[in-house]
Amino acid sequence: MARLEDEAAGATPIERHAGVNPLAAATILYTSGTTGTPKGAVGSHLAMVEQVHCSLIDSFDLRPDDVVYGGLPFFHSFGQMAVLNMAFRRGASIVLLPRFDPDEALELLVAHGATVFTAVPTNFAGMVEAARRTAARPPLRFAVSGGAALPVALLEAFEEAFGAQVHEGYGLTETSPSCTFNVTSEPIRPGTVGRPMWGVDVAVAVAEVEDRVELLPAPAPGSAAGEQSDLGEIVVRGHNLMKGYLGRPDASAAAVVDGWFRTGDLGTVDAHGIVTIVDRKKDMIIRSGYNVYPTEVEAVLARYPGVALAAVFGVPDAARGQEVHAAVVPSDGAEVDPEAVVAYMKEHVAAYKYPRVVHVSADLPLGPSGKVLKRELTARHSAPAG
Repeated sequence: MARLEDEAAGATPIERHAGVNPLAAATILYTSGTTGTPKGAVGSHLAMVEQVHCSLIDSFDLRPDDVVYGGLPFFHSFGQMAVLNMAFRRGASIVLLPRFDPDEALELLVAHGATVFTAVPTNFAGMVEAARRTAARPPLRFAVSGGAALPVALLEAFEEAFGAQVHEGYGLTETSPSCTFNVTSEPIRPGTVGRPMWGVDVAVAVAEVEDRVELLPAPAPGSAAGEQSDLGEIVVRGHNLMKGYLGRPDASAAAVVDGWFRTGDLGTVDAHGIVTIVDRKKDMIIRSGYNVYPTEVEAVLARYPGVALAAVFGVPDAARGQEVHAAVVPSDGAEVDPEAVVAYMKEHVAAYKYPRVVHVSADLPLGPSGKVLKRELTARHSAPAG
């Protein structure tokens, strides 16, 4: 197999850089497609450069001597920007792993002295399990989580296993990707995705109004601790926005309304600008007229003894519209009794929220970026028509 060093040695050096309009198209990165068909988000040179510089200046304490775990796919915005481009810009090293395997990842991190771990929540769960099988540990300074909500229980388990604080952020392919982050220079706020990055506005809008962006008021500065805005759809604007979807002007017009990108995520913001993501609009379960947010239920499931990974999803139900189901992956050597899990959840969440059915599985269906594909779980466990 050819090595990068050998290919570079035989390449013709670039003599000069060609000028380009900052707003010209630079990338076409496809969305993960967890809730539908992937779309090609066209990113500009400006969005890429500002994403890297703003993150390195304000968000990440990345150093030239850092060794960054690079198990995220580089065709995805999280891996390309938060790992590849930021490490190259800072001059840091990257440990590459073509496909995530927790034991192999931990072995590589230890062998190369990795100091930064950047991954999605399912990878964090795998690393916690791998850490139970060996005492070897890399010299991690901190970890970065994104791509999906990270349960606080999993954050705590990773910190305990590896002695490294986890900084969670939020973003989408359409926003290059980062919008907010729990910056490494401040204490983390578990359960939140931090504050907006420089040059990016993040607000909450009325989710039910789709033809315009109707912003919900944020708590005034000096409000009582913990006071948050009403729950609504997270909207974003700034230098990080895509130019639009490739060949999809209809989808572009629906996504960017009044200059704001409608993320499809539900959340809140407090008086200090700290953003909390509750769930995806499309993942919300409506059971007997009550809204159930899977992420909230998953956070409780993550604390059940012997559960390594959990996903909550809705299944069509003739009587209630949707019924709440959960799929759980047991920890190594653990046996999980579905009925016992149902009883536990009944005691820890509201009556309309707890899963009536729990499926124990060896794994969960994952997309290329490591996100759980809940639509596949719904299809797998739905009763056939008729």
